Amino acid sequence: MEDGSPPTSLLLTLSTNTIKLQASDQNHQPSSRKPFEEVRVEMKQLLSIAFPMILAGLLLYGKSAISMLFMGRLGTEALAGGSLAIAFANITGYSILSGLASGMEPIASQAFGAKRFHLMGHALQRTTTILLATSIIISFLWIHSKPILLLCGQDPSITAIASTYLISSTPTLFLQSFIHPLKIYLRSQNLLLPLTAAACLALVLHAPISYWFVYLLGLGTRGIAMAAFVSDLSLLSTMVAYLHLTSSHCKSWPGWSLTECFKQWQPLLSLAAPSCVTVCLEWWWYELMIILSGLLDNAADAVAAMGILMQATSLVYVVPSALGLAVSTRVGHELGAGRPERAQKAAKVALGCAAAAGAAAAGAAVVGRGKWGWAFTGDAAVARLAAAAMPVVGLCELGNCPQTAGCGALRGSARPGLGAGINMGAFYGVGMPVAVAIGLRMGMGLVGLWMGMVAAQAACAAAVVWVVAKMDWGFDVAVNILI
Repeated sequence: MEDGSPPTSLLLTLSTNTIKLQASDQNHQPSSRKPFEEVRVEMKQLLSIAFPMILAGLLLYGKSAISMLFMGRLGTEALAGGSLAIAFANITGYSILSGLASGMEPIASQAFGAKRFHLMGHALQRTTTILLATSIIISFLWIHSKPILLLCGQDPSITAIASTYLISSTPTLFLQSFIHPLKIYLRSQNLLLPLTAAACLALVLHAPISYWFVYLLGLGTRGIAMAAFVSDLSLLSTMVAYLHLTSSHCKSWPGWSLTECFKQWQPLLSLAAPSCVTVCLEWWWYELMIILSGLLDNAADAVAAMGILMQATSLVYVVPSALGLAVSTRVGHELGAGRPERAQKAAKVALGCAAAAGAAAAGAAVVGRGKWGWAFTGDAAVARLAAAAMPVVGLCELGNCPQTAGCGALRGSARPGLGAGINMGAFYGVGMPVAVAIGLRMGMGLVGLWMGMVAAQAACAAAVVWVVAKMDWGFDVAVNILI
């Protein structure tokens, strides 16, 4: 062990003294590059991470879209039940796992930047263990989802379909406990090829497997959930096989240890908890819109249309999400290496790219509003509802893209608590009252609900951009990560 330090200890202190110790003289010499050249170089580094993540995200989105297409072909009621089930699963399960796993991001990326590679393996083991323990609790909730949904006022026939889907999806929940941390582990080391290859294989397998389960075996919505499990299993298996067959993990994998799995959870949870809150507050608000749409007139049509609109937001979200993941990695690497000025530059460039992506998404939503719904359903009423709300969905992306990238910068700098506070105020202090007032009380339906989302995203984007612009990047605030 280097310098006789404990094998499981990492102290990344972002302070003036530590930066002087960690950074070489070359890192602190004034840059001879012109500002435009610096931006170009940073954009190249950022996009070298973001583009493979965008491709992987599109492939994984394709898997989700295929599931929705199969639901739509089973009928409006099946589409509504499946949409409700996915919303419930996201609120109570997937968002929590994704949020908890995000606490690993600053640890893994800063450990890589500081060249303390073995600590990444320890973080992977502990995060996986935490997610598995959480999945056990969540699985009980999914198994008993039917009375919960009925208590929320959902239609009984739609609820029955949703409950069947959730019970069949329980094995997938446990797979995600391995997939989320492993993706962060690979991305933090700039190992992006296995992520893309795994997502590609999962997509290729998903359609024929879904057809086999749904039609040949006649399992309906249960078959769609089972096909998702098989696809996710292939995703996980491909990533594990890559690590096993290559030497890419040697420096960062100290070996599986049951003792290490249960050691020093507190530092990890101190980052995972606020990261989870940040992710869940935003994710839950999207899924709550599915629940609220079930309270509108013609609930089956409204829920089905909302599910189709969520597919549009999921597709667009691939780009800002990839930018957020990329900037989180870049910020973590630079802070771990003791270069806060480069971390700040990465955050600013990511925000600029995200703003451009938001404008492009808004335009695409307006242009494609009349065709999107028909891709998922043959029901004219559902397609018309989706078309009416699509321009407002596009407007949301003007705020969603920058705020997602900004939250990535906050994660990479180990400041997830700031994002949690912003999301609470924006989505529940601003967005929810506007959505309920316009969508339910004023009778504007789906369009009104999405206008509430516009208000939330605008408030969130303004706050996140301001925080990132004014944030101290290492000279006053010390961030200690002990793991």
